[in-house]
Amino acid sequence: MAYRSMADCVRELERHGRLVRIREELDPDLEIAEVHRRVFDAQGPALLFERVKGSPFPAVSNLYGTFERTEFLFRRTLDRVRRVIELKVDPTNFLRRPFRYLSAPFTALSALPRRQWFGLPVQYGETTIDQLPQIKSWPMDGGAFITLPQVCTLPPGSTQIMQSNLGMYRIQLSGNDYEAGREIGLHYQLHRGIGVHHTLYNASDEPFRASIFVGGPPAHAFAAIMPLPEGLSELTFAGMLAGRRFRYGWDRAFLLSADADFVITGTIRKGEKKMEGPFGDHLGYYSLAHEFPVMEVDKVYHRKDAIWHFTVVGRPPQEDSSFGYLIHQLVEPLTAQEFPGVQEINAVDAAGVHPLLLAIGSERYMPFRERKPEEILTQANHLLGKGQTSLAKFLVIAAAGDDPQLNTHDIPFFFRHVLERVDWRRDLHFQTKTTIDTLDYSGSGWNAGSKVVIACCGPKLRELRSELPPHLQLPNGFREPRFVQPGILAVEAPAFKGEESYDDCHRFARAVLPYDWTHIPLIVLTDDSGFLAADFQNFL
Repeated sequence: MAYRSMADCVRELERHGRLVRIREELDPDLEIAEVHRRVFDAQGPALLFERVKGSPFPAVSNLYGTFERTEFLFRRTLDRVRRVIELKVDPTNFLRRPFRYLSAPFTALSALPRRQWFGLPVQYGETTIDQLPQIKSWPMDGGAFITLPQVCTLPPGSTQIMQSNLGMYRIQLSGNDYEAGREIGLHYQLHRGIGVHHTLYNASDEPFRASIFVGGPPAHAFAAIMPLPEGLSELTFAGMLAGRRFRYGWDRAFLLSADADFVITGTIRKGEKKMEGPFGDHLGYYSLAHEFPVMEVDKVYHRKDAIWHFTVVGRPPQEDSSFGYLIHQLVEPLTAQEFPGVQEINAVDAAGVHPLLLAIGSERYMPFRERKPEEILTQANHLLGKGQTSLAKFLVIAAAGDDPQLNTHDIPFFFRHVLERVDWRRDLHFQTKTTIDTLDYSGSGWNAGSKVVIACCGPKLRELRSELPPHLQLPNGFREPRFVQPGILAVEAPAFKGEESYDDCHRFARAVLPYDWTHIPLIVLTDDSGFLAADFQNFL
């Protein structure tokens, strides 16, 4: 049976021994987050915090804390959704294997949102922002945040549910200069659907209304981060994955999710911004305080058995790693259709997803002459020019056919394959003065900087080794060379101090240039070579 609420999900997980209740009162200021982190690190169960200090509502986290539990949550629908996607890629699959796809029309029917005219469960009661669980995850966070929000907007003049955008854009509930209980912060980044709506509202006279859903069936939170083509509503995917049509209703001009546990309605003030953040983010460091839009709160609704759904983000892996795991499973059949010639991609979770994208492409342009990167360069530009893959900082693409065992999910092997073949004079490509991810502080400005493409193919050029060149002497300030794996060397360098540190890099390069580095094609300068080399995850 499909989940109708978060309470349904909690009851089933508890019945199967996959959730524990914490009955002691815990503080939402750092304490609850620390409990979550320790249980997640131990691959423990989902957690229901029955008594959250300062709030009448219980809170649940770690629902998606293991890949196995995530698959359990969606076990009734995941394969059905895969089959619909397979038919989208190739409709003739139905003719070849009709019995496999008999359920597809019924799954597609659940994609159609269903209006509920009265008796919305989420309108059982009203509360206030300060009564919500004020979860603060890290000491330097600017306040309490909603970490699994489903932010829903429509374009100006529209009440067409299929034109809606549902996205997971973090919400700051308290702190900074927000007027307590009346204002909340809305943080969204580059290439997000809400930005299209915001632009349209800025050019119109209509107020920019928004609704924030929290909780509901677990498929709804997942739908909010699903990378779908522009113009396709995430609410359709929410219905398919939930196995139950997305129920919605209207409260004046605000869209409500009938099955959500909480809905916050309000108006985003056009032309007004306030400082939002800092926030301990999924890259493992704090995103800094910046000016972002402000939402003026109208109402806060909740259902009778409302449970606050949250997570804790930080350096991967974390609970939200399961989102990437499921996305890869679902979109893999679409890769070749969206990016012709590209056979496989992996936005590496351990690197924070957007910073590192691995890909396997096809090299077919000139089969009658020596293989060199040509077609895969076109594919690399396509990847960096479309959708969420355009946010990649480092794109490493190799050609299929050089090694039949190559796959992007065996990351150490993929790096070894590339480093055995890369020719740095030919295969390194920079894109400068371009847009970069909002959370990337390595650029020349906010959302501005560079990207790197490494594209290689052909036969092996070298054997990789874990042996330093004989009689190696490092320049002053550089020490502790350690191997991450054969061919990758980590060296401790002086602390980075801005542009003056570029001179240190040049000094290092001049000093080591005379040595034979044939078998060590990659040297990484770092502040802690021991940490970097201790684990491949640290390297990533």
